[in-house]
Amino acid sequence: MKAAYIHIPFCHHICHYCDFNKVFMKGQPVDDYLESLEKEMSLSANKQAMETVFVGGGTPTALNEKQLERLVSGINRQLHIDGKTEYTFEANPGDLSREKLAILKDAGVNRLSFGVQTFNDDLLKKIGRSHRAKDVFESIENAKTAGFDNISIDLIYSLPGQSKQDFVQSIQTALGLGLVHYSGYSLIIEPKTVFYNLMQKGKLPLPGEDAEAEMYETLMEQMESGGLRQYEISNFAVPGYESRHNLTYWDNEEYFGFGAGAHGYVNGIRQSNYGPLKKYMEPLSKGELPIMDAHKVTVEEKMEEEMFLGLRKTEGVSIRHFEEKFGRNPLHLFSDQIKDWSEKGLLKTDGEKVFLTRQGRLLGNEVFQSFIGVSNH
Repeated sequence: MKAAYIHIPFCHHICHYCDFNKVFMKGQPVDDYLESLEKEMSLSANKQAMETVFVGGGTPTALNEKQLERLVSGINRQLHIDGKTEYTFEANPGDLSREKLAILKDAGVNRLSFGVQTFNDDLLKKIGRSHRAKDVFESIENAKTAGFDNISIDLIYSLPGQSKQDFVQSIQTALGLGLVHYSGYSLIIEPKTVFYNLMQKGKLPLPGEDAEAEMYETLMEQMESGGLRQYEISNFAVPGYESRHNLTYWDNEEYFGFGAGAHGYVNGIRQSNYGPLKKYMEPLSKGELPIMDAHKVTVEEKMEEEMFLGLRKTEGVSIRHFEEKFGRNPLHLFSDQIKDWSEKGLLKTDGEKVFLTRQGRLLGNEVFQSFIGVSNH
């Protein structure tokens, strides 16, 4: 196991589209949670050397300086992290004081991922973000000054009331920051969110599917002309700065998931932890793991996952790697799907790999769906 995801569920502010496991920070047992988290790592990981560590949330940077110090010390005690580890922290613009940046830097954190979403202040307000564009510029400036050069930002498109022109401006502003990594996601309306409730009442003016597809096309074009390579459906990087942690997921490799509501894939078992803090912390106080459910992945499922996760990558699924891993040829195993999508112009194979065409990236989810539940015939 070479990778770990660590979940910090606290937020100062809940965004209107977010359905991740998170709680409003005020009055929460943050210190007890950090203690439980360290206990969980000590029970599972046992000082294993990590190639990638990703701390997400929630908002990890919502912790105060003392708590942040405690979190990174705990991580460094339980996991073996060295100069080669890609060690990422998710951050909210405006949340990272110089002191917090210094704490992260000293602990070996070498990559920051900022949830920017848009540079339009009106839209930021509309989607429930607490930061404004000026906070982004300031945070990135401070991060660079603190010695961070591996910085990524997330953008979201197809936001309520967003025009294509507006999204283009956000992309241009983002590229103007000269960063090495960018992610762009279309807004997905999830149940139990503010946006979902508004949509049910017909009060959420979304741009619509055609506009969304146009925005995605634009994202790909602008990133390419900005010298960034698209290496996954939603991710673009200066070559050499691809997120190694996220590639663990798309390469269908195993990883630890620590924290409330975190998902892991350990020894052939996909598992998820209890989400509510109390339910998460209780078993750990008795020295037991807080696993809510666990599913042993069958070989058939592994092969399907290899396809639909691997096809997210621009380079697609390597036929040779698939054969080495499973002793089967994916072109034979999934011949119907591959033939069908190839005829529709969404998939291609060049004898070495199977990959989505540019058109296929626009309709990726339909392609991915088709690989689920087929290989057990």
